[in-house]
Amino acid sequence: MKKTVALIALLLAGTAQAASWTRTSNGVTVTPDSGAAKTVTVSVYGDGILHVVATPAQATVAREGSLMVPAPPAATKWSARETGGKLRLETTRDTAEIDLKTGHIRFLAADGSVRLGQSVDPAFAPVSVDGKPYVSVSAQFNRGTDEAVYGLGQHQQGVMNQLGEDVELAQHNMEIAIPFIVSTKNYGLLWDNDGISRFGRPAAYPLLGSGTQVTSNGKPGFTARYYLGDRLAVERQEATINYQFIRDQKNWPEAAKAQTTAATSGQNTAGNAVETQRVVWSGEFTPTAAGLHRFQLYGSSYYKLYVNDQLVLDRWRQNWNPWFANADVELPAGKPVKIRLEWEPNAGYMALFHADPEAEADRNSIRFTSDVGRAVDYWYVPGRDMDDVIAGLRHLTGKSEMMPKWSYGFWQSRQRYNTQDELLGVVREYRRLNIPLDAIVQDWFYWREDDWGSHRFDPKRFPDPQAMVDEVHAANARIMISVWPKFYPTTDTYKELAAKGHVYKGNLEMGNKDWVGPGYLNTDYDPYSAEARAIYWRQIKERLATYGFDAWWLDATEPDMHSNLSIEERILTMGPTARGPGAEFFNSFPLVHAEGVQKGWRELKPDVRPFILTRSGFGGIQRTNSALWSGDVASRWFDLGAQISAGVNLSLSGVPNWTHDIGGFALEDRFLNAKPGSEDLAEWQELNLRWFQFGAFTPLFRSHGEPPHREIFEISPEGSPMRASMVWFTELRYRLLPWVYSLAGATYWQDGSMMRAIAMDFPNDLKAREVTDQYLLGRDFLVAPVTSYKARTRDVWLPGTVRWADFYTGQRVAGGQSVNAAAPFERMPLFVREGAIIPMGPVRQHVNDKPGAPITLHVYTGADGQFALYDDDGSSEAFRKGAYSRIAIRYDDRSGTLTLAPREGKGWKGMPASQTINIRWETPGRALDLDGAADSSISYTGRAITVKRR
Repeated sequence: MKKTVALIALLLAGTAQAASWTRTSNGVTVTPDSGAAKTVTVSVYGDGILHVVATPAQATVAREGSLMVPAPPAATKWSARETGGKLRLETTRDTAEIDLKTGHIRFLAADGSVRLGQSVDPAFAPVSVDGKPYVSVSAQFNRGTDEAVYGLGQHQQGVMNQLGEDVELAQHNMEIAIPFIVSTKNYGLLWDNDGISRFGRPAAYPLLGSGTQVTSNGKPGFTARYYLGDRLAVERQEATINYQFIRDQKNWPEAAKAQTTAATSGQNTAGNAVETQRVVWSGEFTPTAAGLHRFQLYGSSYYKLYVNDQLVLDRWRQNWNPWFANADVELPAGKPVKIRLEWEPNAGYMALFHADPEAEADRNSIRFTSDVGRAVDYWYVPGRDMDDVIAGLRHLTGKSEMMPKWSYGFWQSRQRYNTQDELLGVVREYRRLNIPLDAIVQDWFYWREDDWGSHRFDPKRFPDPQAMVDEVHAANARIMISVWPKFYPTTDTYKELAAKGHVYKGNLEMGNKDWVGPGYLNTDYDPYSAEARAIYWRQIKERLATYGFDAWWLDATEPDMHSNLSIEERILTMGPTARGPGAEFFNSFPLVHAEGVQKGWRELKPDVRPFILTRSGFGGIQRTNSALWSGDVASRWFDLGAQISAGVNLSLSGVPNWTHDIGGFALEDRFLNAKPGSEDLAEWQELNLRWFQFGAFTPLFRSHGEPPHREIFEISPEGSPMRASMVWFTELRYRLLPWVYSLAGATYWQDGSMMRAIAMDFPNDLKAREVTDQYLLGRDFLVAPVTSYKARTRDVWLPGTVRWADFYTGQRVAGGQSVNAAAPFERMPLFVREGAIIPMGPVRQHVNDKPGAPITLHVYTGADGQFALYDDDGSSEAFRKGAYSRIAIRYDDRSGTLTLAPREGKGWKGMPASQTINIRWETPGRALDLDGAADSSISYTGRAITVKRR
């Protein structure tokens, strides 16, 4: 017996995992006693950034390196010591404490408080991808936390604080997946995985009725009633509601089919009247758990969802671009809940999902999951405040590059200019009307119908592209052109790439045709190959760049090869890549694609700043001279409101340059066909005006969308209040150019953020954390867009304990309260923080108009303030070598003195030797007067100067 026990003990000792740790060149590797992780490696980069890799027991393929973090900064001082069963890795900032028994990690601030702490073992599950071994991975931190977190890219649910939300990180037309969060506890976490990931609940929601109890008329499932006009065509039981993808449309009942399309609601393709479709699903869902139930509706066209006869969702989206809408409802257990969904399909898509309540502590935690990975892999970024965290992220993934000054002026675009005469006519009219304009955009389909990817103009519609570009430039404007990663296999460009093996074959093998004309086979190139990127750029250079285009619009960069495919089908269309399986690299296409275009542009024009606009992005995209926009959003009030949190969270993902289609991209038929004098036309115009006012206070100011035409002189009648307001906000944007460009300069020099969550500047204001429809532009402008029809006032939360000035009246209001702000048709509520210094210039017709014009400093008295006025030549790369001007300005309220410090930088060729600077003291109750006389005036020559308030 003793021998048996001894043998068992010996065997156990031989198989047990003994805790140990070793030093690496820049950190430590721990082999814990127990737990799911075989090893945990923590490495130091830069000034206290920590990289954690927890490996599974099973073997996975080796990782080539990080696309988001290709060149992490070298480590500064660090040390490691073991104490009390814990290994402490101490940096010049925070400390990582690793439990040698479990491998769990806590990240401690200098005062010993826990900023981020691992809550449970990481989860690994084997996954085979293209016959290679991978794992799904998941990690959870700060279980039961009350912090606020922001970031995760761009999402369209109207949510600002992402804590407690379930966010899928998968690139889509309107969704930008960046797996990074920044917390009010002053840390950031970059989840280093290129595949589909989730924040919050680890699994995707199941269809309602799948695994849940849904009945109708005493039978399992929903009762589905399909109507053609008022006639009930089909009634049947359906276990779930699922017309989510193209493949699901085969389930549509034959007797309920009608010839409807997106553009011809109520008519068939021949123009004949047809019976309109309508579907109503009804049933009773019996929850098995009490608490917060989450409904998620994936849909397009018109739909309404009722829970217990309460309308919880009422939305519209263009039929070809469905997306999720969320509704949270508190429900008791065991009590049947009535579900009713009404839908007008119009060739759209629909599916209804549901998730049971989670434990409150799990819902309020930091949790990341990825479907395909090799290890739990993340970067911990400490900071003194949230701005410092964003700076750390940029230190890790790349600086946000300096954009050209003209990109901060007004952009006009249209889907689309059909001819070069149309485009030039718009530029001429803006100049004739003296409405400022800096950029015009040539969107897609300037090529011949069967020639997508050729990068050649249709000579019938664009007979002289060079003359078109030259005339735009002669009018002191810039021109951007749309280029796609998409090719028809009949083009010579495709054939060159295909000959080298640099095109994806999945879409071609599926036989998927696009929506142009009769439909054409198409696919994308593979930007994960350096050779492919070089070929792609050379083709564009030889056929487009030679005309002198100023910027590149990279569209459909998710990539979207064929809309409304399932995730599995999308993966098949975009892989394998030159770097690995499509599933592993699902989210990173836009990053490598933009890197190739930026590299090519820099080689072609090494002293001209690139500008790229791309519909999708990934961690590190800011280093590619890329701005992002919010995709083909619907022209509706909800979607206008959703842009606010979308832009703010993208900014807090490290990407400062963002824009959106002013007015929304796609319209309902009631707007498209609105008659003069109709209520629909009045609503459409007001929606556009409110969106335009918001757009003037976003990083990039750009109008774009489907018909009707969006030009100011097209959409607003001459002499109307709408025209006056649109022109006023356009001119205000140009007056504010010294301020806007200074903010832009700070994104490069100080790693700043232009569009800001209120919590960045008021982290202790708990109310401000949850405000979804306001933000700060810079640190001093509080922007409160109007997002409902006919609203002439709106509630505004004034954060903090500072006082705020109404931008228009100058009246002062204490922070820490909600006010009902005036919002007349012509104006959007704006507030300025006391102590703000806002530099303005004259109205310009373009950014280079009136060089050297006086600058007026609007100083909001009542508190101390500071600002850095930045300028450079606006277009070249000379700023990198010191050719710029930065003037630190401080205001001391007690003494009433304004001090301009000596100029930093050596200036640039052609910079005036002196600058006239006017000062207006914006005292309480002093109304806005943009052309009012200065209170003081100085000539600044680069030396320090102080001005006393009178």
